[in-house]
Amino acid sequence: MGLRILGISGSLREGSHNTNLLRAAARLLPSGVELALYDSLRELPPYDADRDVQPADPAVERLREAIGDADGVLIATPEFNGSIPGVLKNALDWASRPFPENALRGKPVAVIGASTGLFGAVWAQAETRKVLGIIGADVIDGELPVGQAEAAFADDGGLLDSDQRVALAELIGVLAARAGAAQAPAARG
Repeated sequence: MGLRILGISGSLREGSHNTNLLRAAARLLPSGVELALYDSLRELPPYDADRDVQPADPAVERLREAIGDADGVLIATPEFNGSIPGVLKNALDWASRPFPENALRGKPVAVIGASTGLFGAVWAQAETRKVLGIIGADVIDGELPVGQAEAAFADDGGLLDSDQRVALAELIGVLAARAGAAQAPAARG
């Protein structure tokens, strides 16, 4: 059975550069690895500890199950005011519960990002990795900043810049290897 990577875009926008970046990543995955796009951030209620009960809100449960069922997670984040978009932070807050036995604990996660500015969401990527580390995820050290994203993709959806394509392939290769290593003990057990 192949590995399953869950792709989460931190953007709700139709035609999102970060959703396009996840699609570009899916084209570069190693053989035997699939990427499934999670497209329901809009459905999550704002995090509220009073609503963090069992049974969980159905949208929250779907998020937690999608993460739990995946072997690894690839997050593509835009940068809003120098940080993580609110909808992505909200999803991570929901996914971090119950603490410490949450769906992200020990899960291999990589973070990439695209923005229309020059710097390719580097601050948002760093902030997202920090949050994931606090949650307990197995955060892959590395980033992929795609700046001026409105001109970064070819008509076929791939990245135009060959260095970015290579860097993305390397990062998702590391993610897939870590996800496979994380899956192996569970398969034996």
